[in-house]
Amino acid sequence: MRHGSFRYDIDARCGLAEAVALMADVPRLAAIHPLAVEARELEPSPGILRSTAITSRLALGPLRFRITYRADVLSVTEDEVITVARQRPATVLRNHTRLHQDGDGVVHIRVEIAFESPYLLFPYGFRQAQYAHRGLARGITAVLEGRDPARREPTAP
Repeated sequence: MRHGSFRYDIDARCGLAEAVALMADVPRLAAIHPLAVEARELEPSPGILRSTAITSRLALGPLRFRITYRADVLSVTEDEVITVARQRPATVLRNHTRLHQDGDGVVHIRVEIAFESPYLLFPYGFRQAQYAHRGLARGITAVLEGRDPARREPTAP
């Protein structure tokens, strides 16, 4: 297995509770995810708050294919959201989001991603995760600030 991580920050003029609610709403996030084409609710396992199956459309050279992974919301507090996404074979993405609001009405969102997958899949999967989260960051800001989150694709990985 190979491991990697990255993080990004989002600043949005909105309420803290609104930002936490969005970051914990995986189907809503899937609607602005640059690779996702479908999201459907699943029955959560014990100890899981919410589960969603997300289908994404990917490309590798001329090959186009779809993958489906399971995203589980593990924990939600007034200033933190923890999720984990799993896809076979043995690929796991952990998302730890911390939020706080400053005195000017701006919510600061820090997203930390930990990614692991089999060695041969890692370079492709890690690039796709970074690409998707760059697009998500723009979409999250737009949604929280009441703008049109129309899918504007970030630069391809």
